[in-house]
Amino acid sequence: MSQSNILLESGTNELEIIEFIIEEHDAEGTLYKGHYAMNVAKVLEIIRRPDVVGLPGTHHPAALGTFSLRGRVLPLIDLARWLEKGSLDSPGAKVIVSEFSGTITAFLVSSVTSIHRLSWSQIEAPDAYLHRFSNESITGVVRFEDRIVFLLDMERIVASMNPHLDLKAHAERIEESVSGDNLKTLIADDSSSIRNMIGATLKKAGFDVTATSSGLEAWKQLEAWKKESQEQGRPLSDFVVLVVSDIEMPEMDGHNLTRRIKDDPVLKQLPVMLFSSLITEALRHKGEAVGADDQVSKPDLPSLTSRARALITSYFGI
Repeated sequence: MSQSNILLESGTNELEIIEFIIEEHDAEGTLYKGHYAMNVAKVLEIIRRPDVVGLPGTHHPAALGTFSLRGRVLPLIDLARWLEKGSLDSPGAKVIVSEFSGTITAFLVSSVTSIHRLSWSQIEAPDAYLHRFSNESITGVVRFEDRIVFLLDMERIVASMNPHLDLKAHAERIEESVSGDNLKTLIADDSSSIRNMIGATLKKAGFDVTATSSGLEAWKQLEAWKKESQEQGRPLSDFVVLVVSDIEMPEMDGHNLTRRIKDDPVLKQLPVMLFSSLITEALRHKGEAVGADDQVSKPDLPSLTSRARALITSYFGI
């Protein structure tokens, strides 16, 4: 799959998802096909199931082992096992090789069906029941006429097996601030656990945080602050001095949010940081195209806090 064919224009609130199937048998032995998807921007290529070398010692049952692909040793994760749906034994199984959070990982699926171009507004956030039922592994829901497709939280899946990608471990490296700066920061991330982790980390580092669960919610909050600042004759910096946003979010993504901020004659004075697993060398130009002031790859929370403070200083001198 050519990377050049799947990169969309930045800031249009569009994305492409690759749909795949994970097969399982119910209690009666009937074959059931679950429809799932991930962001095409994370996909490097699709290959046949390779021979793997087993992992020594104790490891997650979904970690099948490693294999070599063009000189690089990659881990192979059985998505069916991770979702507790048994093990994949389909002879036509496919492997999706992906890159995000600074790592390359391969995922075993039953089959790959199609690519869909969508607007983030077409992707519903999972309700509380689905969130709990899926062990918080579903980030979005897409409804087609004949099926429902679930967007999987690939970052959560990989982090569950790789302690180096665990946000909590990175958060523990942050030193508590004693300056009392209370730098007013708006964050947007659709994952409640990640949102809470980012918020707690920034607060620990001396930031005053307002958290939102989507780009659209963040945009509405910014418009409300802009209106208050104009009505009260106060500078916008009294309300907010920094925006930190994820990229992948239902309703409105981080690129579209950034473009809106930078196109607004008042809000453009705010620095915007993108904090996402999609900050790779191949995709960094998309954030630059919409005017992002800085981009940090998850889960590097120490870099996020230090660079956030530097951005605020460069913009406002505080």
